[in-house]
Amino acid sequence: MENKNMANQTEHKTVSTPSRKRRADKPAVALVAHDSKKVDIVMFASDHKDTLRECELVATGATGGQISEKTGLEVKCMLPGPEGGDLQIGGLIASGEVDLVVFLRDPLSAQPHDPDISALLRVCDVHNIPLATNPASAEMLLSGITHRDLQKLRPAV
Repeated sequence: MENKNMANQTEHKTVSTPSRKRRADKPAVALVAHDSKKVDIVMFASDHKDTLRECELVATGATGGQISEKTGLEVKCMLPGPEGGDLQIGGLIASGEVDLVVFLRDPLSAQPHDPDISALLRVCDVHNIPLATNPASAEMLLSGITHRDLQKLRPAV
């Protein structure tokens, strides 16, 4: 009877993000954009260059290359999204190495790597990482993350 009652109960699981592997005083921001949104993310980076200069930046391949080339910002580039770059950034999120994700995606076009995109969005939710999918929310979240104590935003380990 005890096993029967236990089967009816739902178990709540929380995810503990591992301790950070980098300096806690400099927020890490991941920048990702679909092809039709590359111009938008470069404009966003250009408009917020002073703030982003105070962050560790990581991006998928072409996105990072364009941001670096057009703004002069230092960006660590992963693989292109369709070749696993989205998953690499997801791994950084799961490892506690990313504080904010700006993912300007094209909601009107199907993407060949939709499962990778869904996994990236899911890992943000699982690890409680702020996720902006348009320039307006990106501006608000970037402002918030760069003006707050990062230790208060991170889950207890």
